[in-house]
Amino acid sequence: MNLISTKSPTKSSKKPQKHTLQTYAEVTLNNETLKHVAKVPEGEDVNEWLAANAADFYNEINMLYGTLSDYCTSKTCPSMTAGPKFEFLWADGVQIKKAIKVSAPEYVEYLMTWIQKQLDDESIFPSQIGSLFSKNFQPTVKNIFKRLFRVYGHIYHSHFEVVVNLGMEPHLNTSFKRFIYFIEEFKLIDKKELVPLGEVIAIL
Repeated sequence: MNLISTKSPTKSSKKPQKHTLQTYAEVTLNNETLKHVAKVPEGEDVNEWLAANAADFYNEINMLYGTLSDYCTSKTCPSMTAGPKFEFLWADGVQIKKAIKVSAPEYVEYLMTWIQKQLDDESIFPSQIGSLFSKNFQPTVKNIFKRLFRVYGHIYHSHFEVVVNLGMEPHLNTSFKRFIYFIEEFKLIDKKELVPLGEVIAIL
């Protein structure tokens, strides 16, 4: 992928032009109101807000990736990467204690299954409003967001051309911008983990 080209997409071209993360991000990532959406509403409990957004982003990213499932296969994506320098191994600490290399679709399947289990665990994500959250809650939320970020990274680096051709880039970019504002608001992901998409984040 050419990361510096500024040519516009030509859907009718027999040979689709290369598109860049930055070009489309500049077009669609310019809504200041998304910064305010990340903040805890007045009177809302911080942990309740984190829990609600963890579930929301889980559903949103699951849906985004689902639209690309025909293009992200064990053959096209034999490992979970975000560009040539970043590869992610899978481990959940329970069923798979030692990190293993899996294809991108396998990684995402493992991830979404693991997140769903966390969301369904009443000891971590209590369903009753006003319930106390355990000391494991925020570390779990941080882990969820760290791993969800990797799905964005894979989509941008490995399937951005498909995203463009499907006309999904405004949705993807807006979703990603909201995600970044949220994790920055609550310091959920270390900066070193964000390096794979540093070019896009820099222009938010």
